[in-house]
Amino acid sequence: MERPHIAHPVVQASWRSGWNSLVAIKPDDEAQSASTSATDSPASTRTSELDLTRSSAGPVWRQYLRAMGPGLVTGASDDDPSGIATYSQAGAKYGLAFLWTALLTLPLMAGVQEICDRTALATGTGLGELAVKRFRRGGRAILAVLLVALLVANALNIAADLIAIGSGMQLLHAGPTWLWALLAGCLITTLLIVGSFARIALVFKVLCATLLTYLVVAVLVTHQWSSVLSHTVIPHIELNKAYLALLVAVLGTTISPYLFFWQSAHRLEEMRDEPEGGAQAQPLKHQSPARARRKQSTSRLDVFTGMTFSNLVMFAVIVATAQTLHAHNKTDIQSAAQAAEALKPFAGRFASALFALGFIGSGLLAIPVLAGAGSVGLAGLLHKQWGFSRSVRKAPVFYGLVALGTLGGTALSLLHVNPIKLLVLVAVLNGVAAAPFLVVVMFVSSNQRLMGEYVNGKAAKILGWLTATIMAAAAIALFATGGISL
Repeated sequence: MERPHIAHPVVQASWRSGWNSLVAIKPDDEAQSASTSATDSPASTRTSELDLTRSSAGPVWRQYLRAMGPGLVTGASDDDPSGIATYSQAGAKYGLAFLWTALLTLPLMAGVQEICDRTALATGTGLGELAVKRFRRGGRAILAVLLVALLVANALNIAADLIAIGSGMQLLHAGPTWLWALLAGCLITTLLIVGSFARIALVFKVLCATLLTYLVVAVLVTHQWSSVLSHTVIPHIELNKAYLALLVAVLGTTISPYLFFWQSAHRLEEMRDEPEGGAQAQPLKHQSPARARRKQSTSRLDVFTGMTFSNLVMFAVIVATAQTLHAHNKTDIQSAAQAAEALKPFAGRFASALFALGFIGSGLLAIPVLAGAGSVGLAGLLHKQWGFSRSVRKAPVFYGLVALGTLGGTALSLLHVNPIKLLVLVAVLNGVAAAPFLVVVMFVSSNQRLMGEYVNGKAAKILGWLTATIMAAAAIALFATGGISL
């Protein structure tokens, strides 16, 4: 059957052919909404711009890859260069002692992100807009303050990640740090503002693959798998200030507030692109029962896969640095680039280059997520349109916030600011904000009026409130252990 014309993006002919594969003019929302009226029609012939395989044909692995999307991107973006630096520090300083945290954070991350994902599926609305419906004026004011703090934290994190990208390119002898930080910042900003969401989402998926390099490095350098296994299943906890401070940092960088908003937002963007989508994402209650069940199950699979992948990368980085740096008393690691450089004498240039490529790719993935997450929440709270699938004309506030984050981070990266101090400050802001944001998520997702039949069940409530409690305790411990010194 010939696919009908639904106002596809037109590739700009004036750009280079390499850039053409990434950037396309954003279509207006009116053109995108042409199929909105066909909400419940399973016979729609419109094909998603994001579908890379046929919907129901081919082997199981191909259908599985097709289901991967927002959950995978969210999980991979969590392993940004600042996260890699934290995990490297844990492995270098304490060896395998922190491996057990990967098993702790996996169910917590998976539970929380599934809840955030389900709010999008059930309501077709972002967390910012849902907060407006759920809370009174005072609650919305507090949330606005938290979102502004999140935007600031994300801009600082973007700066640190840009510096890491530049440092990685310098390690690969590709040029000075400042040049690549500037180029990466400008390139990402341009892609986000003028690129179509289909192209952006495709770039996200490709960049996720770069994190596989850490699994390769871990396999190459590990020879004591029995010790790795024992440290994974048996917690090795030290009751001292340095260990507890690093534990708080690991939790803070793994369960970050920006992930909550991004998971919901990216799922909504995907739903807008679906045949029954359009300018507005169609919630599950407006779809046929069979379609709704399939969408919920594939989305849950996507989220659980993404969170498992994220924790596997965390696990691999700790193992790789423990088996090389810690084993040779190289314990003072302050950045992902320093970890990659330190690997050379013990693991060889190949492993060092793979490590560098991993955090360069993860930085390029995380920066758009960091810029978009807070912007989505604040724009929604202000009743403004948002989303990379919308044109700049339709969502000027959202794109202004995104540009502020990416360009602000780029400017900070050029001011020779100490990236370690930036990351400490980000850890403080994220640590303080994580628990309140989780409370917002839990109140929204437990509201029967908003969620309908997709309201939180017992397991979701337990995991969600447990995570909020742990992150609140982590924020208190962050101050109590003196981890906020700049």
